[in-house]
Amino acid sequence: MTTLDQRIHEQIAHAYAHAPAIRGLLDRAGVRPDDIRSAADLPKIPVTSKDELVRLHAENPPFGGFLAVDPDTLPRIYVSPGPIFDPQPPSAEMAEAGLAPFRYVGFGRGDRVLNTFMYHLVPAGLLLDEALRACGATVIPTGPGNTDYQIEIMTKLQATGYVGTPSFLAILLDRAAELGIPKDKLTLQKALFTAEPYTMAQRMRFEGEYGMKTTSAYGTADLGLVAYTRDGMGFSVIESVYLEIVDPATGQPLEPGNPGEIVATTFNPGYPLVRFGTGDLGALSPEPDPATGGQHLLGLYGRSGGAVKVRGMFLHPDSLGRARAFFPQIKHIQAVITRPENRDHVTVRLELQPGESGEGLPDMIKNLAEQAIRLRIDEVVIVPPGTIDPAARTVLDERQWD
Repeated sequence: MTTLDQRIHEQIAHAYAHAPAIRGLLDRAGVRPDDIRSAADLPKIPVTSKDELVRLHAENPPFGGFLAVDPDTLPRIYVSPGPIFDPQPPSAEMAEAGLAPFRYVGFGRGDRVLNTFMYHLVPAGLLLDEALRACGATVIPTGPGNTDYQIEIMTKLQATGYVGTPSFLAILLDRAAELGIPKDKLTLQKALFTAEPYTMAQRMRFEGEYGMKTTSAYGTADLGLVAYTRDGMGFSVIESVYLEIVDPATGQPLEPGNPGEIVATTFNPGYPLVRFGTGDLGALSPEPDPATGGQHLLGLYGRSGGAVKVRGMFLHPDSLGRARAFFPQIKHIQAVITRPENRDHVTVRLELQPGESGEGLPDMIKNLAEQAIRLRIDEVVIVPPGTIDPAARTVLDERQWD
């Protein structure tokens, strides 16, 4: 038995013994822990989708039966839309495997790093904060927004690092240029991006024009960081997870090199997820990662379902369906995501029932979205009858990535 197979066997046995949701999943499939002796045996277990995870959390609050440690030992509990309560299991120190993307970029003692991710409710801000500090860096917890103030902080503290979305860094650099700050006065040297695509044009700008070393990390709120780019050549998979690429319809593994849904099994003993369907599409290389010897994710190819990630948060068709249930005057609802001036813009279109005026409805929709899924809606427009095709996608992603 290889080391990987041993880890998978031990994790399944542990999860079966301590996490009721995993025990139920295996029992319903007629699978015993001893049936899972290797990675090749994992397809005996059904895939658990994000929607199923939300359902299990609703039926078995607060952790859906996935928590495998004493809840009184949890240092933090994060909240994802659903709601899903994501426990941060106790740990004396940040696992070294999770630091791989940060080590690759070179974050360490002497770096002052702007962390522009949100620190409340969702895990991104605090998890990246902990990883940076574990590498020895000093964190400047700026959070999102406040462009001019961020630039003032960056220049006065001579920040050398940045974590956040690539589009927000582009906005900061554009604004710095507008303020007359020359490139050679900016001290940024390193950046880790996540939550949105990192385009070749952006990489050429940050690495070519500004001389930074950068990486793009792929992750989810449920799994944390999963993989990261090295020299722009695909994604090195972090050792804390095992990935499969499966047929979205059947859950069965596909041959390496073929695109399919990314399914993850974690080695997290406190909150084990087994064959968790991320809903993202990707492909694994047939050969081990040349840099690490582990799994190599060739690329990411969008979503297998109807959900779309906007500013790091998912906008799901079900969320719009719930809005329609709250407001019966709505006949059809549709969200359109565009990207003017490299900023995500969310427009919600409403088609009303006959005779309804829709007075006050746009503001109520905006407030509901911010409370339920923590996503800012930029514009809500009421459209004429017949504008929205009921057979069309509920969430249209019309963004163009350079």
